[in-house]
Amino acid sequence: MRILSRMCSFLVYSAHMKVDGTALAQDILAQLKTDLQSSPKLTLAVITCTPNFETQKYLALKKQRAEAVGISLNIIELPQDATTQQVVECVEAVTGQANGVVVQLPLPEHIDRDAVLRAIPPAKDPDGFSYGEKRDCMLPPVVGAIDEISKAHELDWKNKRVVILGQGRLVGMPAARYARKNGARVRVYEKDTLDVSSLKTAQIIVSGIGQAKFIVPEMVSPGVVVFDAGTSEDGGELVGDMHSDVAEVAALYTPVPGGIGPLTIALLLRNLYQLNRQ
Repeated sequence: MRILSRMCSFLVYSAHMKVDGTALAQDILAQLKTDLQSSPKLTLAVITCTPNFETQKYLALKKQRAEAVGISLNIIELPQDATTQQVVECVEAVTGQANGVVVQLPLPEHIDRDAVLRAIPPAKDPDGFSYGEKRDCMLPPVVGAIDEISKAHELDWKNKRVVILGQGRLVGMPAARYARKNGARVRVYEKDTLDVSSLKTAQIIVSGIGQAKFIVPEMVSPGVVVFDAGTSEDGGELVGDMHSDVAEVAALYTPVPGGIGPLTIALLLRNLYQLNRQ
């Protein structure tokens, strides 16, 4: 029986498969639209400071998806020179008016990001910034996407060698907590501290450094599972941290665009609904 189990596990990880995040997201959004028909109208406030190319595209998709399921999404754009206090005051002002509040990262470097995020009450935080710190917190959308994909493809994290690239609040930190919670052996690197030999032995890679095509096929091992959650602009196109050729080596691979991105929007909106049910 144990031999059969190992053979099945090998079959799961040996096939080359691109994850269709758009299809998974559509299923979630369809169910959410049905659920929202019996719910009061929900409003999501998104606060941003002079969004860049990637952020603008992401915000437009958020608004489009939200309106499609019946959620009102209001974008509040603050100037580049806004102070930490001004952003915190904006968060506090919209908290009483909206069912959920999102602060779109990254913020300008002079703003104290953690102070701003602390201003969001957990009950109004569909981004799940308190994940791993408070009980019963929502899964952050990127981690939620990883979880949905893992369940859909029967991916077991226990005792897997996992490398996380990046330590950001949206991807790296929550992904590392998720992996450890599920029994994985985790190493976390930034792009400047990356140990390529460690990356080469990884069975699962989660990347969120936002460096276009940073990882090439020669840097990973055949059969690796890749969650590419990094986005950046390259020649006017949205690309991930992985070179597209990595898909030919990986057993499971999330493309950019069309992988984790669509799922994060769907799960953000589902988190908003679940917060207001609670």
